[in-house]
Amino acid sequence: MMSKIDTRSVDQSLAVAIGQTWEGYWFLPSAGRSLAVVRIVTGILGLFLCTSYAIDLLDWFGPSGWLPADSVTAWRSPFAFSIFDACATNAAITSTFYGLVFLFVLLTIGFVTPVASLLAALGWASLLQRGPMLAGPADDGVAVLLWCLVIGASGDYFSVDAVLHRKFDWHPPRFRVRSRIAVGLLQVHAAVICGAALLSQLKGDVWWNGTAVWWIATRKPGRLLDITGLLLQSEYVCNVLTHGIILWEALVVGGIWFASTQKVIARAGLVIWPIVGVLTSCPLWGAVMAVMTIPLAQLLEEERLINDQDSGRK
Repeated sequence: MMSKIDTRSVDQSLAVAIGQTWEGYWFLPSAGRSLAVVRIVTGILGLFLCTSYAIDLLDWFGPSGWLPADSVTAWRSPFAFSIFDACATNAAITSTFYGLVFLFVLLTIGFVTPVASLLAALGWASLLQRGPMLAGPADDGVAVLLWCLVIGASGDYFSVDAVLHRKFDWHPPRFRVRSRIAVGLLQVHAAVICGAALLSQLKGDVWWNGTAVWWIATRKPGRLLDITGLLLQSEYVCNVLTHGIILWEALVVGGIWFASTQKVIARAGLVIWPIVGVLTSCPLWGAVMAVMTIPLAQLLEEERLINDQDSGRK
């Protein structure tokens, strides 16, 4: 009888602990300061990626372009939709595209942020769906960042909205549950994307034998920095860089979940992820991964501040 009671008590304690952890992870209010930084950098990345589309916009998507709307519609998922599908003329395509550019400008400066973030996310998704075969890892990563900004309150700091709120004495910035949800989603996506990259790399022999960085460096298309001279000096350098990327990704997948390592890995990622992006010829993808970890660098401090405030009220 006593053993049944003890077992029931342990089960109840475990259920309470799991419930508290779940509630604390998703629903503990969070400040939007770090999300504001994510908003600014995401807007800049979006503008930069838009320039790559602008160069050949009509050649790709024009009425006589290489990717006719009918062919793309038949190729992609039947549930996909793009506002660019309705653009039948060069003028319509150009105006719609530069409307998206304008939305990224509004997002970067933080003006009418809730509306700008939502419309920018929808516009960016439409652009990617108009030519899904053109989208790269950075394009998909920016889409993730945009939808997380839609959920979180990213306009409370470092924005035109914040200036207007102070000037007209509107609602001051405050801790919000939806901001914590957005940060949690960024953390989950960072771990999943990094884990997927790690598993994909481990399928190739070049990542096991340490020559992956060499093969990437000798591939001219997409190469941002020529490091072949450095790699030729010693094969150990190539091995260290290749296995260092694998080790870093493994640390990120596991380390961002623990309080003792989260802040260190998040802050180190601001430097290491861009380097990984350059070494793998995906610099913008590296920048996106760094942006995803920005809120994690200050998350624990925000949680302690909220707990201190709650203790003060009691």
